[in-house]
Amino acid sequence: MNRLMIVARLREGVHEEAEALIAKGPPFDPETLGFHRHGAYLTAGEIVFLFEAPEVEWIVNDIVDDPVMSAAFAPWQNLIEGTPRLAHERFYWSRESGKLGLGLGV
Repeated sequence: MNRLMIVARLREGVHEEAEALIAKGPPFDPETLGFHRHGAYLTAGEIVFLFEAPEVEWIVNDIVDDPVMSAAFAPWQNLIEGTPRLAHERFYWSRESGKLGLGLGV
């Protein structure tokens, strides 16, 4: 299982709009695309999207490269400042797996 995060800085004053977009859920069906888990985390100044699946980077790339699917992210363009960044997992611990992961997803 691999995890990937996309981190984006929010423009000033758009926190409530970001909350509203998150409340609508993702503009795609996570299960159909092969994700095992997907989440969105909002701070005062950033949005973080978590994706978890085997070969997660390929799935995310397919979404970004698909013109129809990537167009569904248009509402976020007005809320985000600059270019979103990828955050690759460097540490992960889970009681379920009983394993310690260092440098996974490299």
